Amino acid sequence: MTTSDFHPKPYADFPKSGRISCQSPSNIALVKYWGKYGEQLPQNASISFTLSNCRTETTLTYTKRTNDGSYDFKVYLDGKREEGFEPKIQKFFERVVAYVPFVKEYSFRIETKNTFPHSSGIASSASGMSALALCLIQIEQSIISSPLGDQLLDRANEQVSNEVVVKASFLARLGSGSAARSLEGPLVVWGEHPDIKGSSNLYGLKYAGAIHENFRNYQDTILLVDKGEKQVSSTVGHDLMHDHPYAEERFKEANTNLLKLTTVLKNGNLDAFIKLVESEALQLHAMMMASKPYFILMKPNTLEILNRIWEYRKASGSKVCFTLDAGANVHVLYPESEKETVQSFIKNELASFCKNGEYIHDACGLGASIVK
Repeated sequence: MTTSDFHPKPYADFPKSGRISCQSPSNIALVKYWGKYGEQLPQNASISFTLSNCRTETTLTYTKRTNDGSYDFKVYLDGKREEGFEPKIQKFFERVVAYVPFVKEYSFRIETKNTFPHSSGIASSASGMSALALCLIQIEQSIISSPLGDQLLDRANEQVSNEVVVKASFLARLGSGSAARSLEGPLVVWGEHPDIKGSSNLYGLKYAGAIHENFRNYQDTILLVDKGEKQVSSTVGHDLMHDHPYAEERFKEANTNLLKLTTVLKNGNLDAFIKLVESEALQLHAMMMASKPYFILMKPNTLEILNRIWEYRKASGSKVCFTLDAGANVHVLYPESEKETVQSFIKNELASFCKNGEYIHDACGLGASIVK
């Protein structure tokens, strides 16, 4: 597919007003995307676990405008006006208007809330932008006189739901690259890869390969080491890959690792999974440490946690491992069969390294949906 495939058919009519609520989760990449080009296009393919409990719920109220002009919207977080978010939404609307032209026809009230603290360091842009994108797609369906109602994300109706989810992922990417991976689950690939049929730089694709029983309902506990403002924004971080001395090798390595991971997902080799996922996490941080200017995003407590996980794994034979996003927090990954023992380990051994002892238990989920 090309960008032209996402231009809409002529609109039949414009409803005077309406209201739609959607929820979408965050995700955590196993093979990392770091570096982009063009308009939010990835330099390498990535794959992520879609989360379940860490999600954003967005309600979009829209009223037909009587005058022309620039975009008209207000953003509310947890019921309070949040003007700090509005420049990002403005930029998002400017990017998507060619594909959902009705955004200039309405005044919008965007009400959003997270199931996790906004300042926690969890990827709220992925969940927030994907939830907003799904709201826009549902509005478009009502405009073209083809409301999907309960069928919007009905997996029994693949032809309809796939079309909707793909466009929602396409739009979400224009707000936040990783948001393209939040619409479905439990595993989503984003970025063209020669060995993954249908993969695209334009949108995320539910991973269709074989998945071993070992990975069913995989667990993710997020250790909140640092809850402050990001030291380096994702945009700045991605831009640092331009002229990075190791960029091209990193892009090749990521695509190679993604191919290796497809084999691991099929055969259920947890030792190989651990080795690959932890290596990917550390490579992401190595890229930041080798960039110009350079940054160290891990904190002392991050390193303490990683060492404790390694020690626990060696002593117990556990299949627990970690991954990291572009920050200090640690995602502790483990099979559902180890849920009780690993969560006890986290409580007793790792919680003390978290800010105020805070962490969030989560697990793989199925993606976005309409909220009734």
